[in-house]
Amino acid sequence: MGENDAGVIIVGAGHAGGTAAAQLRQFGYDKRIVVVGEEPIAPYQRPPLSKAWLKGEADADSLALKPDSFYEQANVELILGVRVTAISRDTKTVALSDGRVLPYEFLVLATGARPRPLPIPGADLKGVMALRSAADAEMLKAALGPGKRLAVIGGGYIGLEVAASARALGGEAVVVEREPRILARVSCKTLSDFFTDYHRARGVDFKLDAVVDSFVGEDRHVTGVRLGSGETIACDAALVGIGVAPNDELAREAGLECTGGIVVDEHARTADPSIFAIGDVTHRPLPMYDRMFRLESVANALEQARQAASAIVGRPAPAHEVTWNWSDQYDLKYQFAGLPFDVDDVVVRGDPATAKFAVFHLSGDKIQAVEAVNAPAEFMGGRQLIGQRRSVSRAKLADMSVSMKEVAA
Repeated sequence: MGENDAGVIIVGAGHAGGTAAAQLRQFGYDKRIVVVGEEPIAPYQRPPLSKAWLKGEADADSLALKPDSFYEQANVELILGVRVTAISRDTKTVALSDGRVLPYEFLVLATGARPRPLPIPGADLKGVMALRSAADAEMLKAALGPGKRLAVIGGGYIGLEVAASARALGGEAVVVEREPRILARVSCKTLSDFFTDYHRARGVDFKLDAVVDSFVGEDRHVTGVRLGSGETIACDAALVGIGVAPNDELAREAGLECTGGIVVDEHARTADPSIFAIGDVTHRPLPMYDRMFRLESVANALEQARQAASAIVGRPAPAHEVTWNWSDQYDLKYQFAGLPFDVDDVVVRGDPATAKFAVFHLSGDKIQAVEAVNAPAEFMGGRQLIGQRRSVSRAKLADMSVSMKEVAA
């Protein structure tokens, strides 16, 4: 396939982009496929960066989505360490930061999201970090260890995973959260209370209802986090984990509709029939909940990669999936399925004190979402019931002696 052949260009070499390339070949697409990525390495898994990578339990090979040999054997071109700087929809070409211009028949935008910065004094000090890439994780890993003190700004799952990793490596960790509870944006109070207690029992400190005023340092390196209360928390490194923003600038500049992400349909197609968008960057339909939303998960990346690849090769659209996610902290396996929209009741199954329980979010007699801690049967059964939209008995759902197969009303 020649340099000027038009085929599929995938912008973004992350989980979504790498999966889309593999799916296209699996579905029989035989034209040129080019994957353009800003990072210097082939597509890899990001979730282990805050856990196994930091603890030295994973390396680049174990994180790789596919072995390097796959791309040559599948005739997928990787252009790495290069950015796409512009899309020309009129000529159906993309301009690269190295000066090249590539034609496309179909374009797949898999540009992901970036950590939101904390625009306060001292944010540019060395040792103030974010975690999104393997390079970020390697820098953070070097800052952890016995006697090292980490300040985590933001009590979301990434921050909690890193705090757990810091403790596992013999360091100290303090989590600073502006809300009255951790996980306020993503989980219910039962889960927030459970994780707070679990982390505290393992030596993590929490500052809740706390506003970060500035980072302070010496010799241009962070030494502390100053709160609005006037208190300064000493640290050797600080991780800012206050959420992400979609990398939708290329799409905006090309005139594509963006609303907190690139707007796509159920096939992951934008308003331009030749351009698709997948993964964290998209604002997508959720037919099960009758609304649009932006998801941040591996499951979403995989589902939309299949949607786009199916549409490009003319296969029937895959069935809609129940979104899911997970988090590993210490010996805890947290799994989440569905989304808690329009919830009017919450049912707890099991006892949080045993670190084996699940929280079901209901709308009427239908499960909208399930949060499970060390409870795989509840996660899998709940996810199935969400997808089937089956009515459930709340009394049975709360009764651990009743199996998940029997909770349907």
